[in-house]
Amino acid sequence: MADQQLADLQDGDHVQLFALIKDAQIRQTRKGDDYLSLTFSDRSGDLMGNLWDVNEEQEQSLTPGTVVYLEGTRSSYKDNPQVNIDSVRVATDNEPNDPADYVARAPESEEQIKDELRPFLKAIDNPVWQKIVYYLIGQHGEAFFKSPAAKSNHHAFVGGLSYHTLSILRLAQSVCELYPVINKSLLYSGALLHDLGKTIELSGAIGTQYTVTGKLIGHISLIDGEICTACEELHLDQDAPEVVLLRHMVLSHHGLQEYGSPIRPQLMEAEILHHLDELDASIMMMQTALRKTAPGEFSDCIFALDNRSFYRPLLNKKNE
Repeated sequence: MADQQLADLQDGDHVQLFALIKDAQIRQTRKGDDYLSLTFSDRSGDLMGNLWDVNEEQEQSLTPGTVVYLEGTRSSYKDNPQVNIDSVRVATDNEPNDPADYVARAPESEEQIKDELRPFLKAIDNPVWQKIVYYLIGQHGEAFFKSPAAKSNHHAFVGGLSYHTLSILRLAQSVCELYPVINKSLLYSGALLHDLGKTIELSGAIGTQYTVTGKLIGHISLIDGEICTACEELHLDQDAPEVVLLRHMVLSHHGLQEYGSPIRPQLMEAEILHHLDELDASIMMMQTALRKTAPGEFSDCIFALDNRSFYRPLLNKKNE
């Protein structure tokens, strides 16, 4: 079944395909025996499965970023899809073993995203914010346009970070047109920088993992530190009002301290950025789940959205 894709599988289907190991975690059963919790991926999506009675060789070879040949049966557990693994092995040199062939990509090309971002960069008319944003995008440019925006939840594909940023800016542009009182330059600057620390927090788009620095510091604190470093390089005062406002945009964009922000939004633009970030991420997760859902059915549960499933209405084409 050379053309079989993970997203095509239904409960009971026999699985015979090549896939990329996106994540691999060594865990223990109640009896204390090791097993591997694996996430397989291709350009259509992800599928989880557990490899029981795992041996040391498998623990060392079945690692994130490795292409494998997988056999098993597609099933569900607590309404979440999974594969019951019969066998899994590393792809050989004579088999399709290039990890890049199994990684999803942004729906717009890198050049398209760059072209669409330029007007937003030019629209920043505050010289301090403009200098900082241009400097940091320049420093992180290559990674910014290649990196995913997350390990698994949303925009977890090549170019996901820049595409997510562009989507928020498009939303911000519409909001600013409705409410002219908003400081557009501040909102655009915050949107452009808010997730830039993920170029350090995450390992990249293939077999994405959190780096040690990412785990210990996190992307919010990382980009705040990068703003301070930019100020030193650009001979700007870190305590200047414009710099403090920009740092607040980044530091507060997760909204709540339990979600990783050290401070809650206390600027109108910061509150807007938080909601636009949440909106874009939520829509992407729902869109991804519903794309794999038949009309008249509920999607798989989405963990990041309180483990809810979403209904795809059964409509005729005229009303879709």
